Amino acid sequence: MAQNADNVLDHFDLFRGPEYQQMLANKAEKFEGRRDPAEVERVREWLKTEEYQEKNFAREALTVNPAKACQPLGAVFVAVGFEGTVPFVHGSQGCVAYYRSHFSRHFKEPTSCVSSSMTEDAAVFGGLNNMIDGLANTHAMYKPKMIAVSTTCMAEVIGDDLNAFIKTAKEKGSVPMDFDVPFAHTPAFVGSHITGYDNAMKGIIEHFWDGKAGTTEKLVPTPNGSINFIGGFDGYTVGNLREIKRIFNEMGVKYTILGDNSDVWDTPTDGEFRMYDGGTTLEDAANAVHASATISMQEYCTEKTLPMVAEHGHQVAAFNHPISVKATDKFLMTVAKLAGVEIPASLEKERGRLVDAIADSSAHIHGKKFAIYGDPDLCYGLAEFLLELGAEPTTVLATNGNKRWEEKMKALFASSPFGKDCQVYSQKDLWHLRSLLFTRPVDFLIGNTYGKYLERDTNTPLIRIGFPIFDRHHKHRYPVWGYQGGLNVLVQILDKIFDTMDANTMIAGKTDYSFDIIR
Repeated sequence: MAQNADNVLDHFDLFRGPEYQQMLANKAEKFEGRRDPAEVERVREWLKTEEYQEKNFAREALTVNPAKACQPLGAVFVAVGFEGTVPFVHGSQGCVAYYRSHFSRHFKEPTSCVSSSMTEDAAVFGGLNNMIDGLANTHAMYKPKMIAVSTTCMAEVIGDDLNAFIKTAKEKGSVPMDFDVPFAHTPAFVGSHITGYDNAMKGIIEHFWDGKAGTTEKLVPTPNGSINFIGGFDGYTVGNLREIKRIFNEMGVKYTILGDNSDVWDTPTDGEFRMYDGGTTLEDAANAVHASATISMQEYCTEKTLPMVAEHGHQVAAFNHPISVKATDKFLMTVAKLAGVEIPASLEKERGRLVDAIADSSAHIHGKKFAIYGDPDLCYGLAEFLLELGAEPTTVLATNGNKRWEEKMKALFASSPFGKDCQVYSQKDLWHLRSLLFTRPVDFLIGNTYGKYLERDTNTPLIRIGFPIFDRHHKHRYPVWGYQGGLNVLVQILDKIFDTMDANTMIAGKTDYSFDIIR
């Protein structure tokens, strides 16, 4: 073999060596039962047609590569945003390994989460004993200030009652009776990670505001003029929450971030392991009931939470991942009104800088066609920004979108001349999007890492914005909200446009007429 200790080859080169190429050819010939290459090519071309698209969109019993994850992932996202909190997933170990690895691969940070380790016997007889032992072990080993419980498919199929199980575990001494153990049922076979976020956030807020489990204690709101902020499930939570804090501090707003995971997924390397870092304090979570208003940055991540908050007398406002100038204007004016403050000149100057950057680069973006996929709020925010730039979000797809989101997207398209040929798709997956990229081709694709397969198949350049981003590093550290976030998104889009220009004008004497130094 070509590999040896004196010259260690990376896999990029190793598997292209003659030994590996021969091995792969033998494997294909003897074991893979490959079809006639001409037939394979015929089918490949047929998959690009409108005839196949019609069949593709007619399928009902099969999902191929959905652009979503399951509910417990969102519940874990919420839990790590509270001080000293361990996410406890009532289910199998394999599920929890997926949640931990998914976050760790995106944020490049360890993600703490425990499981009740349900196996076959618990699937038949129930997981009460797993809950009793699991809470006891978690409390003893990790010394948390709170354990936030959610569920997987297994626990939900057999109907485990979290409220009763937690009460029983406390009675048996697994954790002290007054120890905080909020919970949420998060069945992974319905909804998505944003549903799980919503259920878990609602569960934690209800725990602190409406009487802790096993008690009759209930906090009576006394409005204090502060604002609660809920970010929603967000792959840019590190950069975005820090940007929101900066904006609020600039404006002089008194605020509480509910579910602040900006520090736990951005810990320093200084010799100290921080299983818990930062997060909303439990005291602040409880006192948040006294706020005068609560803001959700992502409407479709808080469809249950925000109405519950409103029932506590709060003014509420929801946004859709504001990236554009218009969306950030609306966000800041709403915050200023709710908090009774003025928008400072420093933020007005930031707005002017974004407008200036858009003007500088509009010629390169105007008229370009984009396909977008991801979570509903992110898709809306990106589409709104593209319309503002004079681009066309030709295809917008959210597997976890609903009819109400579809109608809102259509209204957005109708509000701009650049939206007249744009289409929106909810409850569709990336295999549907593959068909659309062939039948309704666009210039660029915006989405998460899984779009690289669409980029390869359809030759549509991918701009990586969303969650998860596994194959690029540190994007989560940069905000995509607000004027600064809009500038960051603008730069990402322009970089891909210019990289594509360069790649298409690379051949000397043939295509290099536009291989320019200045763009």
